[in-house]
Amino acid sequence: MVLSSHSKMEHTKHKTGVWLSEFTEPYYEFTGADFQVTLASPAGGRPPIDPLSELKENSGSANSRFEHDEIAKKAFEHTQMLHLVSPQDYDAVFYPGGHGPIWDLATDEVSGRLILDFYNSGKPVGAVCHGPAALIKAAELQPGFLVGKNIAAFTNMEEMMLHRANHIPYQLQSRLEELGARVRSALIPFMSHVVTDGLLITGQNPASAGPTAKALIRMLEQEDS
Repeated sequence: MVLSSHSKMEHTKHKTGVWLSEFTEPYYEFTGADFQVTLASPAGGRPPIDPLSELKENSGSANSRFEHDEIAKKAFEHTQMLHLVSPQDYDAVFYPGGHGPIWDLATDEVSGRLILDFYNSGKPVGAVCHGPAALIKAAELQPGFLVGKNIAAFTNMEEMMLHRANHIPYQLQSRLEELGARVRSALIPFMSHVVTDGLLITGQNPASAGPTAKALIRMLEQEDS
């Protein structure tokens, strides 16, 4: 799992980072299916958490479980530096969201090459909400990578409804579409929506985090059967 190291929004004092449930829900889906999970980030160490994602109304059972899980909290506090990760050591890669990725992972060459290494080796790439921003660098490194691919990501409408559109450098849906992706969304904003296109498994928003992880798990299990 690759987590953002970026915490600053634009034109505001509000902070961002990882949307906590988009980490905790997939994390417990993966560990519950007996997968070994490594956490990595561009800067290493503890990733920033979006303060809004820690509010009670945005928290769920996975976040509560994480609060009392010393093993998971230690792993989160000590994420590996991304450039030290070897793709050949893993079966899949997963990018949680939060607004952070639209700054650092979208421009991180190590991350972009990691995605291409997994994908071009026939290994699944999962991402949810703003996590698909990491696909931007992959598409820059391999032109045409996203052309014609069906994906899900946080939509322009959801960004507007969240009142953060003026605090980000670009709208993720629009940027992905500029790179040739076909962004598919739920009929109702903030409802769970997962899209699988070949080895790409993407989710639209926080409600999609667990379901996106489950879809990736199903793909891995089918490969083993």
